[in-house]
Amino acid sequence: MYGKELEMEDFEALMISKEAEGQKLEWRRMALDDLMEGDVTVRVTHTTINYKDGLAITGKSPIIRRYPMIPGIDLAGVVAASTNPDFRPGDRVLATGWGLGESHFGGYAGFARLRGEWLVPLPAGFTTANAMAIGTAGFTAMCSVLALEAHGVTPERGPVLVTGASGGVGGVAIAILSRLGYRVVAATGRMGEREYLEGLGASELIDRAELTGPAKPLWREEWAGAIDTAGGDILANVLSRIKYRGTVAACGLAAGMELATTVAPFILRGVTLAGISSVMAPRELRLEAWARLERDLDLKKLESMTTTRPLRDVQELAEEILAGRVRGRVVLEVAG
Repeated sequence: MYGKELEMEDFEALMISKEAEGQKLEWRRMALDDLMEGDVTVRVTHTTINYKDGLAITGKSPIIRRYPMIPGIDLAGVVAASTNPDFRPGDRVLATGWGLGESHFGGYAGFARLRGEWLVPLPAGFTTANAMAIGTAGFTAMCSVLALEAHGVTPERGPVLVTGASGGVGGVAIAILSRLGYRVVAATGRMGEREYLEGLGASELIDRAELTGPAKPLWREEWAGAIDTAGGDILANVLSRIKYRGTVAACGLAAGMELATTVAPFILRGVTLAGISSVMAPRELRLEAWARLERDLDLKKLESMTTTRPLRDVQELAEEILAGRVRGRVVLEVAG
């Protein structure tokens, strides 16, 4: 139940509504009674921006499934009120996915009311800011690493390619893989980022241009595995160059949703294409992934790829992330 003091609080939120001419964005003062149903109310301290958030805010893809909507697919903060026996006021928690910012009010607000099963207790080694420096992007990267491990891609099998290396998923993936002993090859369209990517743990850089254009059914075997954030022709070219019985974890579509390839990599080399979907990932996987992030992600490397901005900058950042001008991760600080 809410106390009187909590009931009287209002807060700021970014609200997107649908009008005849398209989406309308405005900052609103809201009350707790304006929030959607849930059994845990979280005072949001930090959130972030992902590629998907950029699509939602700009309306360049139909991410939002009901209006009006508070965007933001990630949030972290402190439990303010709870009727869920698993959470008490003062608990530090995080949430990613589960339709936040799409069908349920998301993280671009001072408070969020959620279902307790959507929440993950904040690992002891992380602050709420750390959690949002990781966010859906880092969680997706960890799920991709887990998929490679599940399919037998070990450091001894050979190098692992990471596409979209300068982005959030790519940066966290490089940092994790290098700490686990993999030789990481970073594919990027920003070759001037060599020092940054090598600092995260990349052993080699290749120009993204090498992976564009129509793919051959098979090409020379180069990588034991790959984490691909791009899709499209880039994914098709990656598949043609994976070693025998290698695995590609596909987790993004920045280069397109279509996949023009053949069955050759799958039936002649036994390549596995493992799809990574983080939105509805089961709770068991979430707990495992966040435990592994706490163990396997170097916080100094995370800090090196992170910038901090106020939540009010999110509309500007939405355009920048879609244009590929955001390097690494952005933590958004939420005011009251």
